[in-house]
Amino acid sequence: MVAQLPTPNQIEYPDSDGKPMSDNTKQFRWITIVKYNLDWLFTNDENVFIAGDLLWYPVEGNPKRRAAPDVMVAFGRPKGDRGSYKQWQENDIAPQVVFEILSPGNTANEMASKLAFYDRHDVEEYYIYDPDTNALSGWERADGYLVEIPVMQDWISPRLGIKFDLSTPPELQIYRPDGEPFLSFEDVSQRLESATIELESTTRELENVSQTLATTEQALAAESDRNQRLAAKLRELGIEPDTI
Repeated sequence: MVAQLPTPNQIEYPDSDGKPMSDNTKQFRWITIVKYNLDWLFTNDENVFIAGDLLWYPVEGNPKRRAAPDVMVAFGRPKGDRGSYKQWQENDIAPQVVFEILSPGNTANEMASKLAFYDRHDVEEYYIYDPDTNALSGWERADGYLVEIPVMQDWISPRLGIKFDLSTPPELQIYRPDGEPFLSFEDVSQRLESATIELESTTRELENVSQTLATTEQALAAESDRNQRLAAKLRELGIEPDTI
């Protein structure tokens, strides 16, 4: 008996590879910094899909060929939740930009395999950051292949418009196109708290100004009323107020 091959609809593409998102707190922090700052950067562009630790299947019918970039960006694809990124269901658009954040558990063979995968499947920009050593490497597609970027200091991503700065150890600094730095959740929380305090202070000042204006208006109205009553008394006495 000849075994029947599964049809495309019967092939399973798991949403998890069973591996943790990160190996330590430092790696997790950097994954979230890159992912969520890119979310904020492209929040108004509905056709930029950004994901962290999402399985990407580039070829239909081959669930073993897959990768789970720490962060990936796909231009031309709508935002929204996905269990995995099946490229044939995404207008065959491969993620153009990929980030990997290193941990001590990553091996040289593993990273070489990832580079080969991203090179084969049309990634345009690939960045690797090691937070333990503050080392950043990058590759850009040229003539059909990913070619290493020789100098990463002040490199500006052609796709994202962000700039990488390694001049202020101990950590990489990433800047938005408007010059604002990428922020951690702690930074965002502190800025939000400061903005809230400032807003509350401004609101109290406006309330005080409003109360002062109201008091002044009441005083002016009372003075106007007194003047009108005084003018009426003078007229009763046959004196025109304008002649005084």
